[in-house]
Amino acid sequence: MRNCTLEDYDGLGRDVLAIGTDYSYGHVLAPHRHRRAQFLYGVGGVMDVTTAHGSWIVPSDRAVLIPAETEHAVTMRGVSTRSLYLEPSAVPWFPSTCTVVQVPPLLRELLVEADEVPIEYAVHGRDAALMALILHEVARCVALPLDLPLPVHRALREQCQLFLREPDVRTSPRWWADALHVSERTINRMFRQETSMSVTEWQRRACVLSSLRSLASGDAVSTVAADFGYASPAAFSTMFHRILGSPPSAFRLSPQA
Repeated sequence: MRNCTLEDYDGLGRDVLAIGTDYSYGHVLAPHRHRRAQFLYGVGGVMDVTTAHGSWIVPSDRAVLIPAETEHAVTMRGVSTRSLYLEPSAVPWFPSTCTVVQVPPLLRELLVEADEVPIEYAVHGRDAALMALILHEVARCVALPLDLPLPVHRALREQCQLFLREPDVRTSPRWWADALHVSERTINRMFRQETSMSVTEWQRRACVLSSLRSLASGDAVSTVAADFGYASPAAFSTMFHRILGSPPSAFRLSPQA
């Protein structure tokens, strides 16, 4: 069913509710939570999902698993979504934190079919069988390393958010240290405590993940590399593959180089 409100149907005795929604570019869903777990799949753009513990960039044709009762905000960048709202008791295997997953072709086709199913479908028959199969396929999805931990420390978190507005891999640890009025040694210790990464590791990851938005828009790898401060497309591609395990081309909508 399309463009309806979950709250109107949340109490239905169905393990899976499938709702598709169209969003304008840049639409922001303010922090909110669901009683049900959510499988949030995006078509045609990129989604930014943020919780108190981190952020996840979800490229087109991927999905994010959002545990029940997890407060989250989502920024939609040219996305039409296909959401599955799942009774927690039906998905005991669901992850305890948000997880971005690959969506295989079969599941994509099932999501298209689910979009046409009445929200109050019969509990027996073809529609119920479709939803049961979807649950099996969601459980088989492979996780992708598209998460960026965010510090709980208020000042450091605010500085991370400032960095994410204009990420540049050349940023020196001194920039971070000066902003918080501490030494470089202290800023690295703070990052280790808050994110389990050094400041350099964190900002490299932040740049690679942020570049997914540009790649999804069809920007050339050479342009993206320069925009994020890399000395060459090869250097960017090497770091991208090191962090995500795939080349930049795997996340581009356009076949152009």
